[in-house]
Amino acid sequence: MRKYETIFIAHPSFDEEGVNGLIERFKGVIENGGGTVANVDLWGKRRLAYEISKVNEGTYVLMNFESESALPKELDRIYRITDGVLRHIIVVLEK
Repeated sequence: MRKYETIFIAHPSFDEEGVNGLIERFKGVIENGGGTVANVDLWGKRRLAYEISKVNEGTYVLMNFESESALPKELDRIYRITDGVLRHIIVVLEK
């Protein structure tokens, strides 16, 4: 199992409950895929470096998890089809 870090930016129209729903959805994808979530850090609303689809702020969420190498592809697919996720990135943490 490898360690990963992912950050996603939720649309600013999502309230705290909506962002928590996204977090639970993505945690479920990781846990159902055989991974474990080590840490979830809600950074809150921040201004974006550049405008995305006429939106200039978003809610940032950082998640650290451990999983097999196939799971990040599935998580990436889920990020792409989820309404309300402006941007995301998944990074392998080096040992």
